[in-house]
Amino acid sequence: QLQLVEDGGGLVQPGGSLTLSCAPAVFTRDYYATGWFRQAPGQAREEVSCISSGGGTTRYADSVKGRFTISRDHAKNTVYLQMNNLKSEDTGVYQCLAMTSCVARTPRSSWGQGTQVTVSS
Repeated sequence: QLQLVEDGGGLVQPGGSLTLSCAPAVFTRDYYATGWFRQAPGQAREEVSCISSGGGTTRYADSVKGRFTISRDHAKNTVYLQMNNLKSEDTGVYQCLAMTSCVARTPRSSWGQGTQVTVSS
């Protein structure tokens, strides 16, 4: 099964920025819709953003609209999540998932370990 690897997390102060990346563990030219999800301690996993396989359609959770930008580089088969103006409530483990589409959300990859984002002064 397709395995994705997340990277780019870290500790950042409120108002700061981070860029996360998501790429297949083994390079492939199969492209899927890809979603970014996050899970804070003691809370359920929530979808943050999603991008279509072609990159032409994106969507965001209301809590991150205007602050986060999802994009993809087909040459590298990598999906990025640019996060600006980070808030303490953005803290959590961020994971990406390949899916059939951002609407159907049928998984096409397994969950990876994710990357920790901590927003704190």
